[in-house]
Order: sequence, then structure tokens, then C-alpha cells
Amino acid sequence: VRDERALDLEVWIMDDDSRDGTVEAVRETGFSWVHLVVRTGGRGLSDAVLDGIFRATGEVIVVMDADLSHPPAVIPALVAAVAGGADCAIGSRYAPGGAVDPGWGAFRMLNSRVATLLARPLTSARDPMSGFFAFARERVLAARERLDPVGYKIGLELMVKCGCKRIAEVPITFARRQCGSSKLTFREQLRYLEHLRRLSFFCRPNLASALLFGVVGASGAVVNLAVATLLASTGAADRTAIAGGIIASVSSNFVLNRRFTFPWAHTGPVVRQFAGFAAASSVGMVVNYVVSVVMRSRAGLPLVVAAGCGIVAGMGLNFIASRFLVFRRTAVRRDGGPPATHRRTQGSGAALSSNEWCGSLTRPSPDTERTANSYVP
Repeated sequence: VRDERALDLEVWIMDDDSRDGTVEAVRETGFSWVHLVVRTGGRGLSDAVLDGIFRATGEVIVVMDADLSHPPAVIPALVAAVAGGADCAIGSRYAPGGAVDPGWGAFRMLNSRVATLLARPLTSARDPMSGFFAFARERVLAARERLDPVGYKIGLELMVKCGCKRIAEVPITFARRQCGSSKLTFREQLRYLEHLRRLSFFCRPNLASALLFGVVGASGAVVNLAVATLLASTGAADRTAIAGGIIASVSSNFVLNRRFTFPWAHTGPVVRQFAGFAAASSVGMVVNYVVSVVMRSRAGLPLVVAAGCGIVAGMGLNFIASRFLVFRRTAVRRDGGPPATHRRTQGSGAALSSNEWCGSLTRPSPDTERTANSYVP
């Protein structure tokens, strides 16, 4: 592609010390414009890609898998889209004309569709999960202090935090990998959910807090109803069962809200926070209890329905108390993540993990960097 289209580009291959023959294969090519960086420190696909982006020197950065699942012939179209004014360009499986290999299987397709649906509130892209994309280097560098990806969907991170509104999607056929193996594990799927949470806080922090509080409240409702029903089945009085359900749900809500809804508070003193949470939410708990008892004793509703009414009545007051009293903070990271432990301040470029590569449209400068965390063979 480089020769056929006369592209003035460099390639950076980021290898997380795979020791799978990548070093030897790159060395044997003899191409002066291909660079390999072996990362021996922090690992992970997203960090590897960012490392490469900050090393590259071209005006347009292209990121793609190195397992031949992404067609190199599409690179010129992605570059042209960015040069034509797009904030970013994506090699898209779901744009008109795009497709995936028939050998993908129903489960993998379902997994991809669900992940795409979950990301839809954050971007207008049809295929935000794509690992084949292009950006203007200046746009990425301008957002570098905001970049702190979790997991493997670095493209989604860049689209959101680089403020991409004009997204060009170039249809591709996503082929089965010719080498290597998938890095998608259950743990990575959980990390993706955490990534979505952080990006939601970055885009709409107040709305994200309210929605997560509602989700946690829903889980607390399950705990409340389960404990109340269990106590009632053991012969406990209705009021005792209702009180037990409330106490159990408040405890579970505190743990989950402290960790996820108000993540800036999860390193604070647990006992003090729980005491404040219980005190600040006391009004909501009282309303919950009173409404539940009234609905049960006077309206004659079943225990589960009466407890549900109490939950709904108290939830609004609980959120206000939690957000503005117990977990209020004046200095909070916008993305809802923990404090950043490092900032990338050296280098520029684009790169790949052992399963990916990145290209940059420019002539490279010689690179003989060797550090404790990476080296260029």
C-alpha cells in the first residue's frame, strides 16, 4: 500500500514483550521506516497504542490490528477522510457496505452488538468498537492530559475525549485473524463496563451519577425485597421484616455508591462515611419505612408491593443527601476515575501492541531509545 499509493509513512509496532518472533520478523524486513518497540514495563493494548501515538511524528495517525483482520488497502481512504476535515475516520463493520467474516459466530457477533449498543450514548459512530481508525495527530496531542483508558477500546476513548463530532466511517470486511489469539476475556469485558462508566462521567457527570445511583438503588431494591421476604418466611413480624430489608439495602447501597456512583470517595474512611451516609439518608429511610408500613397495614398491599412503594419514595431523598452531603467534593476528576498516577510527557506517534500496529504519515527520525520500560531493537 505504501508503494502503490506513494504514501510517505512510518510504522510503529508495539510489542508487549511477546517473545513470539516479532522482533526477528521485523528485523528481517530491513525497512528503515518500520520501528518496533518492545514494552517490558506497563502492558496493555490501550497503553501500547498511546505509547506509539506519542512516538510517531506524522500529521495523521492510523491504528490497526497487526493480525491481518483489518484490510491495509483501506488506509488511504481513512487518511483521505481525516485530511478532508473529519475529526476521525473509522474502518467500520456496520457502515453500509461493511461486513464481518462468516466464521465470526453468533456469540461473538452478539457480544459486539451489545458492546456497541452500550456505547451509543457516548458517540454517534455506528462501529465505536472498531480498532481500525485514523486521527489527526494534533487532535490527539491536544487531549493527551485527558486520556486515561481502561481496557482495550482505545478508539472509543479517543473519539469521546478528543471531542469527535464529524466521524467518517469507511466500510470494511473484518476478516478472521491470520495469526495470534483473541485478548477478549471476561475480565476485559468487565473492564469495558468500567471504561463506559468513566466516559459517562467525562461527558455528563451529574447525569451519570444520577443514573448509577438509580442502578444501585435497583440492586438495593432486590436486596431489600429478598431480605424482607426471607425474614417474613421465618415468622418475623411484618414491621421487623420491612426494617431488616431497609437496613440490608442501605448497607449494600453504601458499598456500591461509594465505589461506583461517587468514585472519588472510595478511598475515604469507611466508618465515618457510612455513619454520614446513614445520617444523611435518615430522612429517606424514615420515608421508606413509613410509606411501606402504611401501604402494608392500611392499604392492605402485599409485603413486596408495600416495600417497593417505600423504596421509590425514599430514593429521591437518598440521592440528594448522598450527592450533596455525604459524598460532596469540590475537586473531582471529570471522568470519574481514580487519580492519575502518571502523565505521558515524552514522545509522539502511533503504535501497536503485539497484535496491532500504527502508522504515521511522515518520514521517521532515527530512534534508538532504550529505557527500563521499553526498548527499540
